[in-house]
Amino acid sequence: MDRSSTAVSRTPADVLAMLRHRISTLTLIAVTVSVSIHPQKHGECSELSRVPNIILILADDLGYTDLGCFGSKYYETPNIDRMAAEGMKFTSGYTCGPNCQPTRAAMMSGQYGPRTGVYTVGGIDRFNWQSRPLRPVNNVVKLAPEKVTIAEAIQNAGYATGMFGKWHLGEDPEHHPLCQGFEEAIVSMGVHFNFKTNPKTDDPQGDYLADFLTDRALDFIRRHRDGPFLLYLPHFAVHVPLQAKQRWIEHFQSKAPVGGHCDPIYAGMIASVDESVGRVLALLDELRLSDNTLVIFSSDNGGVGGYEREGIRGKSITDNAPLKGGKGMLYEGGIRVPCIFRWPGRIAFGTVCDEPINSVDLYPTLLAAARAKPPENYPLDGAGYMDLLIGGPRRPRKPLFWHFPGYLGSGAGTWRTTPAGAIRAGDWKLLEFFEDGRLELYNLKDDIGEMKNLAAAQPDKVNELHAQLIAWRSEINAPMPIKNVPSERSAEEEKGQKRKTRQQRRQTEPQQLKP
Repeated sequence: MDRSSTAVSRTPADVLAMLRHRISTLTLIAVTVSVSIHPQKHGECSELSRVPNIILILADDLGYTDLGCFGSKYYETPNIDRMAAEGMKFTSGYTCGPNCQPTRAAMMSGQYGPRTGVYTVGGIDRFNWQSRPLRPVNNVVKLAPEKVTIAEAIQNAGYATGMFGKWHLGEDPEHHPLCQGFEEAIVSMGVHFNFKTNPKTDDPQGDYLADFLTDRALDFIRRHRDGPFLLYLPHFAVHVPLQAKQRWIEHFQSKAPVGGHCDPIYAGMIASVDESVGRVLALLDELRLSDNTLVIFSSDNGGVGGYEREGIRGKSITDNAPLKGGKGMLYEGGIRVPCIFRWPGRIAFGTVCDEPINSVDLYPTLLAAARAKPPENYPLDGAGYMDLLIGGPRRPRKPLFWHFPGYLGSGAGTWRTTPAGAIRAGDWKLLEFFEDGRLELYNLKDDIGEMKNLAAAQPDKVNELHAQLIAWRSEINAPMPIKNVPSERSAEEEKGQKRKTRQQRRQTEPQQLKP
């Protein structure tokens, strides 16, 4: 990536904090160089060799502008805003997929979709691809046990590991997070009240899921306060169904909408996620763990909104403007998300970085933070950015890639996306749509909303990026959708087609989007 396209800005109020940060950074670099990497037992560490605790908090379907620190004037997120003020905010943070499962698979495995086979949510017959020119690539819905998760890699470095929330990578005994590197794990998703857990727990009736998961996370922190520990807290909020605590609904019903941010129930769900972050930060302060804990907050894909502007019949819940589109699309609104990192004394207060980062980059970054060895004979597709976090030297960044060989439908026969791929290199982004070979080129520095397609005006840049995209697909053995030949359909596919046809006949109004 061109260094000229990346800038880090700091607020004037943070000058004093910067002095402390510089001293701490030198200490961290010195320790990183001088300390050998050896697995250590929980709590067995000296002051200088101490590795940080790591907490990853993930929201579900939270849009790029759904936080106060990312521009919302309607939603209220004081605790997450505090995280940004006390750490680093990435304004070009990306997910590996435009919906839930591919992002989670990439984060846990450190690998792009073509290596895991996880491209979307569920099987290919969720949407009526039979009416389209291409047959999608079959989708894997569980993370293969042979994949080395970040939890397994960090556990080998002496970390206690816990996970509480939406896993979405398989819940049977072979694929449950308890078999994927997490010593403790409770999985729950689907509803926000009257929820069920796997394994079963004695959860109090009437609990809100985000509160329940946070309770479990806080208990984990207290029990492992001597560290080091990795805590993964993937909330099901703010995913549909829209369900929030009544006090928050009433609070936001009294507020005037601002742009496409207008739903009081959705706002209440965001407020509950923010409460969760606040409770975690407060406990770290209480236990005096803040200075030795790296806390990360992000989302698994863009917000559910921005569709109508693109001619898509779907019910928008929020709005990702100025980004184009929303969840389920490879435009910025579907894959650009908030990314915030807080580590007092290591990450300077109030920093903003526009270096592009991606879901697969998190794995090597956490390995560096934990001083853990990468798995042997196991390819990692990401580029670590610990140097960016602690103010160290920059390195040229390789391009980011997306491969989505399937369909995501919407209401009234419209589509959020057809099979497509994308590359971002520097300020430039190229999208390729596989049905007709259409190419779109955007300069995101000048046109974050992807309003002006420059493909015709910049043929050399199109050719350059397209060649890189094709070469990457070849290198990683990315499967491509094939021509849809009706006579070659299986009996199961024909039955699926008939079911879809009956559903479409009954469909007269835009329906709620599927995940």
